[in-house]
Amino acid sequence: MTTFTAGARQELLSSRRERMPQVLLAVFVGMVTASSVIGWLTNQVVTSVYDRTFAAGLTTQPNPFSAVSPLYYAKNTVIYIILIGALLAIVLGVQSTIRDRKAHTFDLVLSRPVRPASYLGAKLAGLLCWVAGILALSALISWTSISAIVGSVLSPGDTARLLGFYALAWLFLLPFIILGMLTGVYSRRETTALLVPIVIWSVVTFVVPQLGTAAHPVSLLNPVPAIASQGGVFQLANLVLGPLSLTEHFKQASAFVLGDTATTGSPLLSLVVMVAFAGCMLVVLLTTQRDRMRSPLDE
Repeated sequence: MTTFTAGARQELLSSRRERMPQVLLAVFVGMVTASSVIGWLTNQVVTSVYDRTFAAGLTTQPNPFSAVSPLYYAKNTVIYIILIGALLAIVLGVQSTIRDRKAHTFDLVLSRPVRPASYLGAKLAGLLCWVAGILALSALISWTSISAIVGSVLSPGDTARLLGFYALAWLFLLPFIILGMLTGVYSRRETTALLVPIVIWSVVTFVVPQLGTAAHPVSLLNPVPAIASQGGVFQLANLVLGPLSLTEHFKQASAFVLGDTATTGSPLLSLVVMVAFAGCMLVVLLTTQRDRMRSPLDE
């Protein structure tokens, strides 16, 4: 077993034992399940009302759910990934490096001929495998529940789109995992290591999109991307800050993957921005210096 493989395996096992990620995991999976149940109840209630209205001759319009894509029921998962999934990724990243600093594992490992980039890369690989497992479970729940709602097994095309959406979610969570790892390495206190990335997440999720779109903060919890304001200072702010609106780009790309024809914009641009975010964060992580990793935490 290579050093990289051993490090990734150890990180995977250690992350599974942490209590806070377990709580966030339970909340995330629970919300995905609840979203499916809500979608099913909405379908049943609306269809029941429509059937009675149609039978009474009060309407000739088709059932509003008759032309809805099966993946419509997965739309709200976008918000759960942005809110709960991103926080889970941050906590995983912070605890990954803080754990090694508190136990002086960095000192022990880096006293051997092990490159910092290799060790941090192994830890990141373990965390990415853990997150991939969470998303795979969520995808299975979504696939099963949507099939139950529509009354038939999802087609291969819809299944591929659903898997593509969760692959996109994995890419979206990557920068937040790295952000947590970096603050865990660079912060002097454990509380600061957890607080700083959460503040950055809130700025990226709410402040930056609001400055460029003048959208109400509550509307940013909608899975549909916010529409940029035309003219004035908000349009200028959107041109400058638009590339930094990572969550809005995730919404944009997710809408395209899930087949939402009502959303406009370039999904390719959004994908490029997400890859660029992940690439830049990865470079910063892998260039972390040995002395920085071995710095002690303040008591």
